[in-house]
Amino acid sequence: MQDTHFKNWVSVMSLAVKKSELRKLLRAKRRALAKDEQLAASIALIQVIRPLLARRKIRRIAVYLAMDGELDLEVFIHYCWQRGIEVYLPAVNRFKPTLWFARYESNSQLFNNRFGIPEPLKGATLRPWQLDLVLLPLVGFDQRGGRLGMGGGFYDRTFATASRWPKSPTLFGVAHECQKVDAIPLEAWDIQLDGILTDKKHYRVL
Repeated sequence: MQDTHFKNWVSVMSLAVKKSELRKLLRAKRRALAKDEQLAASIALIQVIRPLLARRKIRRIAVYLAMDGELDLEVFIHYCWQRGIEVYLPAVNRFKPTLWFARYESNSQLFNNRFGIPEPLKGATLRPWQLDLVLLPLVGFDQRGGRLGMGGGFYDRTFATASRWPKSPTLFGVAHECQKVDAIPLEAWDIQLDGILTDKKHYRVL
């Protein structure tokens, strides 16, 4: 029995090491993109996501503010504001490691949470199931919908019980095309995405 537990522990540690090394590699890769490449990717994303918005009734979208080389959504955020789509940012729940979503407008005041990530200071908050679409930042992804995040697990814990909600928002991961890999090591708690958006294309999860 002890031998089985030890093997399981080694397997878990091995997977964690693989994900950590892959995370370092892909973060360095996206940080290496030049400013003009980042801007071009941000603009190109609009063309990728526009057909999806046209086919769905989208009123409330959760986005993120890019850091560490993430694909910047600033151009897309302005695109939403111009069309009357409500925009929300993730806000860390004070009582447990999950997320709320706070309204983000052009005149919103921001403050840095305990992780140094900007959140709206006074934005009205929503529960996850009140959103229509959530755009998650990715460190890496594969064709099957496997995703690699920063490792905090906030999105995984937030959407872990989505099957019991009144409704569940559509979840799309967002990344640069260069962050695609053959396979992401998956764990039992990793949430399933509905698709992945890059500056080049929309990947439907297989």
